[in-house]
Amino acid sequence: MSSIGLVRIASSKLIQSKIILQRCKLKQAVQITSARHASFFTYHPDKAEDFGDLGELKEMNLFKAINSAMDIALATDDSAILFGEDVGFGGVFRCSVGLQDKYGRQRVFNTPLCEQGIAGFAIGVACAGSTAIAEIQFADYIYPAFDQLVNEAAKYRYRSGNLFNCGKMTVRAPCGAVGHGAVYHSQSPEAYFAHTPGLKVVIPRGPIKAKGLLLSCIREPDPCIFLEPKVLYRSAVDKVPEGDYTLPLGKADILIEGNMSRFLKETTPCRLARPIF
Repeated sequence: MSSIGLVRIASSKLIQSKIILQRCKLKQAVQITSARHASFFTYHPDKAEDFGDLGELKEMNLFKAINSAMDIALATDDSAILFGEDVGFGGVFRCSVGLQDKYGRQRVFNTPLCEQGIAGFAIGVACAGSTAIAEIQFADYIYPAFDQLVNEAAKYRYRSGNLFNCGKMTVRAPCGAVGHGAVYHSQSPEAYFAHTPGLKVVIPRGPIKAKGLLLSCIREPDPCIFLEPKVLYRSAVDKVPEGDYTLPLGKADILIEGNMSRFLKETTPCRLARPIF
């Protein structure tokens, strides 16, 4: 074989080695990026004792705490029903797992894929005096139910002069991004509802809060929208009271005392520009 042929072979092998090396580096970079996306925050557990003596504790993640809350709600209120897309087998995020087996198909059941219908049915159930726990499978799909929630549920008590209300209605929905949900499984629509008089919007920060706040919503005399951050379902773990307890709605917890204006001055790296008119 000529020297030119040997040079070509060596050059070809060198190019192949470089390609393989670049692929390995790219793969490693993708793995690192994926790991970063999957752990973009650190969950700091709550302590049950901070909320008083709430009885025996059990380690639960967020979806198990929500399951426990709905279990208690169904056990303590014979009029309570739980419904939504796929809740019968436990739901996409397993929040209702085991509840249909325990309470039967008459009280825990699937609905058609119709968010407007789910919300409308929940309003009717609550107006008739039963406790409605409705699930919208993803908060991104709550928009077809927007009219029912904003124009009907929120205004029912006001427009009837307090003769009727649908306060025994709670609508649950997983919200927020987890890094791979794309446009229709990553949205956070709470701001739309937070500006609506007549609705209470609740987002828990962890399992202890989720269980206590969900039970408060279910028993609240006003309609509530309970949004559950998907990223916390399995990553957030607390020692949660096993028994029945509620936490107050509309009351803030002071986690860190301090002067926020001083914090902003110290951490803001740029000046505010003077407006030009």
